[in-house]
Amino acid sequence: MSAFVGGNAIALLENGADYFPALLKAIDAAEREIFLETYIFENDGAGTQVAAALARAVARGVAVRVLVDGFGGRAFVRSVMPGLVASGVGVQIYRRELRVFAMRRHRLRRLHRKLVVVDGRVAFVGGINIVDDLTRDGPPHPRYDYAVRVEGPLVEPILHSMHHVWRLVAWAGLRRRRPQPLVAPARTEPAGGVRACFLIRDNLRHRRDIEEAYLDAIGAARREVVIACAYFFPGRRFRQALVDAAERGVEVLLLLQGVSDHPMLQYATRALYPFFLARGIRLFEYRQSVLHAKVAVVDGQWATVGSSNIDPFSLLLAREANVVIDDAGFAADLRASLERARANGAHELRSGDWGRLSRLRRAASWAAYQVVRLAIGVAGYGRHN
Repeated sequence: MSAFVGGNAIALLENGADYFPALLKAIDAAEREIFLETYIFENDGAGTQVAAALARAVARGVAVRVLVDGFGGRAFVRSVMPGLVASGVGVQIYRRELRVFAMRRHRLRRLHRKLVVVDGRVAFVGGINIVDDLTRDGPPHPRYDYAVRVEGPLVEPILHSMHHVWRLVAWAGLRRRRPQPLVAPARTEPAGGVRACFLIRDNLRHRRDIEEAYLDAIGAARREVVIACAYFFPGRRFRQALVDAAERGVEVLLLLQGVSDHPMLQYATRALYPFFLARGIRLFEYRQSVLHAKVAVVDGQWATVGSSNIDPFSLLLAREANVVIDDAGFAADLRASLERARANGAHELRSGDWGRLSRLRRAASWAAYQVVRLAIGVAGYGRHN
């Protein structure tokens, strides 16, 4: 697991309203090199603005490298990629094809990270894809999500990871390794006073780093654990860590999706509600819009923001990236933001709510739970849950 490094300036970005202006400003100020990784890159308002900014950067002589997942970015390949390539942007697709009926484990391993590094100087890490907050047929409120803007020594491991994956994808496509040195190496001088570390999940040396960071923080909690997670389907170790914390007198609050873009997983998650509620864990469903966040705050000091959900896809299959921050000021900012979301758009669930649901809805949740469990087993990961 990566070590904490000090000397960073880390700013919390809430939703696309904060994220895209900051991102576009950084891209437009770029002088040498831009790396961008994302799971989704849509041909909508946000995508059009980012694509145009990347093209402007190339016209100034900036080296621009964009890596998009082949499954999440299926529409990108048809709609956005041709224009980027024509403008001179270097574009690669991570595992372009996904054979639905060939459930090979490696085909399910997607690039779920959302990362940007500009000139080796500023980085963005979080859960926000290149996509509009507001969808045409969705709720009238923006999708709820977070990212961070990073300056300081922490940019170095972020850039190293992005460069490494870029080279791996290039090698896989060309079947040979070619030197691809960085144009703008990371600048490591201090930019602030925040301690943080950069964690990834891959299928080699970092398979469980993000999960272990969560478990360590929950295991050390003494007052409060607050988790906001879009897709929440934890394994046994994680569930037990939350229960153990609650039994120690720690207040455990889970902010989960109430409006879902993946109903099957939402129904499966709801099958876990009686287990948590019976053990004193407080559950809130965010119902104002789609909750897409993957963040947590523990004891007002430890915080994480990133792309990793607490579900089998993120913790056992996908490439993910989170920043963990050890700073009371940052933790207070994130905790206050989550409290606003909880107060303004969430509904607390009580122990009796499950029993008041119709038998059909309870049966649907348990059926979804079994389907998700079966899918985990088919993929070969059932022993972890």
